[in-house]
Amino acid sequence: MPRICLVPKVHGVGGMVSFQAKLSASLERRGIAICRDLGDTPYDAALVTGGTRDLAGLWRARRRGARVVQRLDGINWIHRRRRGSLRHFLRAETGNLLLALIRQQFATHIVYQSNFVRDWWQDWFGAARRPFAVIYNGVDLDLYTPAGPHTRPADRWRLLVVEGSLAGSLTTGLDLALQLAGLIQSPDRRPLELQVAGKVEPRKQDACLAHSPVPVEFVGVVPRERIPGLDRSAHLLFSAEINAPCPNSVIEALACGLPVAAFATGSLAELVTPQAGCVVPYGGDSWKVDPPDIPSLARAAGLALADLPRYQSGARARAEAAFGLEQMVDGYLEVLLG
Repeated sequence: MPRICLVPKVHGVGGMVSFQAKLSASLERRGIAICRDLGDTPYDAALVTGGTRDLAGLWRARRRGARVVQRLDGINWIHRRRRGSLRHFLRAETGNLLLALIRQQFATHIVYQSNFVRDWWQDWFGAARRPFAVIYNGVDLDLYTPAGPHTRPADRWRLLVVEGSLAGSLTTGLDLALQLAGLIQSPDRRPLELQVAGKVEPRKQDACLAHSPVPVEFVGVVPRERIPGLDRSAHLLFSAEINAPCPNSVIEALACGLPVAAFATGSLAELVTPQAGCVVPYGGDSWKVDPPDIPSLARAAGLALADLPRYQSGARARAEAAFGLEQMVDGYLEVLLG
C-alpha cells in the first residue's frame, strides 16, 4: 500500500487546513495510507503544504529516496506596501525565505496552485530546476452544488464576500466590497444587500454599519460545512483579495452555481471564465494597491444580475470542467507517486 506523509500539521480554519482535510480523506478512500510526521517512516512521498521548519526531516526523506513535493501558494507581499509592525514585516520576509529555500534545495517536485502562482515565484525567485505541475484547488462537486437548502432572497439582490479574515491589512477588501455594493445598479432597480463571512474586527464592523450605502450583515467565520448553503443563498460573490493565488472561496462559489465578480488580478482571470462571472481590469497598479476601477466592476456586476440564470449555469459548468476534487487528487497522485 502506498504511504504519503503530509506536513506540516495544521489546525483551525483556512486554506491549508481545508486542503489537507480534503486531500487526506480522498487518499484514504483510495486505499492510500497517510502519516503526518517526517520521522514516521517509511513513506513513498512527502507533500509539504507551503513550508516546514523540519528541514532535516526533508533532507532525510530525500536521502531515503522519497519524493518531496512542495505545494506553493502565493508570496507574502502586502506587508511591503502597508505600514505595520517590524515583527510582522520580519515574520513575512522570513516565511518567504523559508519557502524559497525548500523550493530550491529540498523539493524534488513542485506544485503551483495556479499559472499566476507559478509565474509569480519564477519572477521573484527565479526558475527552480525541478519538475513542476499546476494543479488548481478542487471541491467535492456532490457537496458544493447548486441543489440544496438556501435562503436566497427574492425581493433583493445579495452580494456575498467570503474570506478567512478581513482584519488588519486585509480590511481593504471590505472597503472595496462596500464601494462596489453601493454602485451596483440592476435593471429592475431591486435593492441590494451585502453579506460578509470572515473575521472582521468589531470596530470595523461598527464603522461599516454606520457608513455603508447598503444594508450589511456580518456572519463571522462560517464552518466549512455551512459554506455551500451560504453560497447558494447569494446572487453574486465578490472576490475581495487583491492578487489572490487560487482562492477556495471562488472555486466553492462556482461549484454552487454562484457567479463571481472580481478584478483581473492574481489568478482570477484564469479561474473565472466570461460565462461564469465578470472579471474586469483593475484600472491601476494592483501591486502598489492603487485604487481600482470600482464603477467598471459595478456595471459588469449589474449586467450579470440582469442575466443571472445564464451566469449561474456557466459557473457550475466551469467548476465541473476544472475544479472537481477527484481531478485535483489525480493530479497530486501523479506528482507524488508517478
